[in-house]
Amino acid sequence: MAHSRTIQIETIIRRADRMITQGTKTSALFTRWRLAIFLIGLICTVTFYKLNWYHSGNLSVGVFLAIFITVAAYHNKVETQIHRLRQWKHIKQTHLARIALDWKNIPTRSTDGPGSHPYAADLDLFGLHSLTHLLDTTISDQGRERLYSWLLNQPPPPTQWRRRHALVKELTARPLLRDRLTLDAKLTGDQEINGKRLAAVIEHRLGLPHLNTILVVQALLASTTIGLGLATLFGLLPGYWMFSFAAYVLIYFMTDQGEELLEHAVGLYHETERLATVLGSIERYAARRETSLATTWTTLIGRVSPTQQLRDAAHTLHAISIKAHPLVHLTINAVGPWDLWFLRRLIHTQDRIRQALPQWLDALAEVEAASALATFAYLHPDYIWPTPLTTPEEQQELPPTIRASRLAHPLLSPRTRIANDVQLAELGSIYLITGSNMSGKSTFLRTIGINLCLAQAGAPVCADSFEWTWSRLACCIRVDDSLDAGLSFFYAEVKRLKTILDATKERTVPPVLFLIDEIFKGTNNRERLIGSQAYITALSTGQGFGLVSTHDLELADLEQVIPRLRNAHFQETVLDGALTFDYQLRPGPCPTTNALRIMELEGLPISPTHHNRAQ
Repeated sequence: MAHSRTIQIETIIRRADRMITQGTKTSALFTRWRLAIFLIGLICTVTFYKLNWYHSGNLSVGVFLAIFITVAAYHNKVETQIHRLRQWKHIKQTHLARIALDWKNIPTRSTDGPGSHPYAADLDLFGLHSLTHLLDTTISDQGRERLYSWLLNQPPPPTQWRRRHALVKELTARPLLRDRLTLDAKLTGDQEINGKRLAAVIEHRLGLPHLNTILVVQALLASTTIGLGLATLFGLLPGYWMFSFAAYVLIYFMTDQGEELLEHAVGLYHETERLATVLGSIERYAARRETSLATTWTTLIGRVSPTQQLRDAAHTLHAISIKAHPLVHLTINAVGPWDLWFLRRLIHTQDRIRQALPQWLDALAEVEAASALATFAYLHPDYIWPTPLTTPEEQQELPPTIRASRLAHPLLSPRTRIANDVQLAELGSIYLITGSNMSGKSTFLRTIGINLCLAQAGAPVCADSFEWTWSRLACCIRVDDSLDAGLSFFYAEVKRLKTILDATKERTVPPVLFLIDEIFKGTNNRERLIGSQAYITALSTGQGFGLVSTHDLELADLEQVIPRLRNAHFQETVLDGALTFDYQLRPGPCPTTNALRIMELEGLPISPTHHNRAQ
């Protein structure tokens, strides 16, 4: 299925290439036509004037200018379409990169993620080659933050998850709409829509005392000047217009907003136009009733259309931006109070959209985040939609459960990743995972965690089947020492493990799924064994369930003491003097170790008494 999706997208790219090639040829033809029209028009016009055929020359200028303008307009349309096709092709090429995990061709944002989080760093949610690097197709800062919040704040309320899940599934079947949003945003600018900046500019209200009165006075003075000027022109009155015009100019310079008004217009215009374009695309689709998008849009926006209000605002701002052209600006303001009129309209626009803007941005963020997950689902049609296990009354009375078949890691290539089955049920159930170095223990823990994170965000998962109950994720897989905080590696690990244990004592919230890799690896063997036995025993009595990996084979004996603890392992084989791994989870404790073998294969000395063991 994934291969067929790749073929489908490659077909679209080839079609776009053909259209771009044809468009380029057409553009070149228009260029030649424009040159020919200019030269022929110039020769004809000059010839007519040389022959003193002035009427014919004037007619020639008008005809050839009209033809040139018409051809230029069509040429511009062709160039615009070529640019649009190139952007569309780039979007499709990025889709292929996401399917193939071609990280260098997937756009990324420099986001490090939250400083301290129960699982973000452990599951590679942020940074290069991360889950958000793969998922993030958002076009605004608030859309990006909404997507991140879905991944970081889990589990969501079941009713909220169902609405989100329905929206994601609906958008999965609408690739044209999703790509159209991205295309519209790209065509209006390379930067993401900055909702915070737009809101800040809207909140900064320009004001001029007695604006309405000044506007009326200036309008009267301008009308008087025009009337007196016409009277002077026709010889009816002397130059009285200069007096009214002088008063008009004096008031103009006393009330001129200058650079502040221009900066305000430039700051708002581009963002407003982009937001109007994107919201317009969503609004047209949301006009269809009985869809999840229509329901979401109406719930967040209401019945008032934001698109027309934003377009009105964009027109006002565009009119104000004429201040960037001093000669034209002064000419227009000499005729009438242009700046004052549009300043008044701008103030009214700000008042009108100030309250509604947060709702519009919130609705856009919701659609963007859902669209990102929908694109992920569309590009991976072999992934499945997970099933939450809940009672009809939405109560957490079912035992905590994760059941998955052929579960694999979505950030690993399909050619290399290995799938395993997972079945965890009941509070206190623990899988103790033993195994050799590099055998796949850490990856297996991350596979479970990242797929649960996707499921609870509303996305599909990399598995053949996946059922779960709502769970709080807590991991201790990647622990770093902190020089700034003065923490050693071992102490940082202890603090993480204490946080997980404390979380399992909370009884009024969903249970904890804990994923702990190489427990107490920062201390010596004897103390690690004692601490691990006590810690795992405490975990088995709390409001949680999960997996713990370890190198300490002695911990396998806990299966005799803790009723719901089960041993499982990964192992290696030695073939032609080299270690090989199949990354398959097997029941029971690991029967082999490989540390001495790895040391020997890399040429490090080992004790002669242990040589036979390494064999």
